[in-house]
Amino acid sequence: MSYQPRLKKEFNERIVSSLKEEYSYKNVMMVPKLKKIVLSKGVGGAVADKKLIDHAVDELTMITGQKAIPTISKKDVATFKLRKGMPIGAKVTLRSERMYEFLDRLITSALPRVRDFQGIKSSGFDGRGNYNLGVTEQIIFPEIDIDKVNKISGMDITFVTSANTDKEAKSLLSELGLPFKKN
Repeated sequence: MSYQPRLKKEFNERIVSSLKEEYSYKNVMMVPKLKKIVLSKGVGGAVADKKLIDHAVDELTMITGQKAIPTISKKDVATFKLRKGMPIGAKVTLRSERMYEFLDRLITSALPRVRDFQGIKSSGFDGRGNYNLGVTEQIIFPEIDIDKVNKISGMDITFVTSANTDKEAKSLLSELGLPFKKN
């Protein structure tokens, strides 16, 4: 038997049946799944200093275990001295095993390290079953060495699901272990 992440195993064994019961799906294939997790980081100072992009790519690579890519600007913005095609951020897309491994590390070790953590806001849903989470400091991840960080910055984490509604997506993410705030 090949290796299977803990959350994927739990999803297949327990979460599918509980969501099927809760929403009375006729078929197991109708149960929403987590498709991918996208981590993105905008680096505003990259217009002046090109090394900041390399640091952002390295940090995202260390956090996720998968090579991050620099993102480039789509248009010119004169007020920011930004030209089309300049690197302005970094992103990485996680799927299958790496996605479940990252989600497990995020829930069990990174989020509890946030100062005064009460849970994550449930207002980050987009209406189509996807959830956006903003992290203010990258040092909450244990992979990042605080002494080697040149600038504390945040990042956006997007959870893309196959759910049709926000309610189904919230149920899925809650079952997977994301600690939403109680209203």
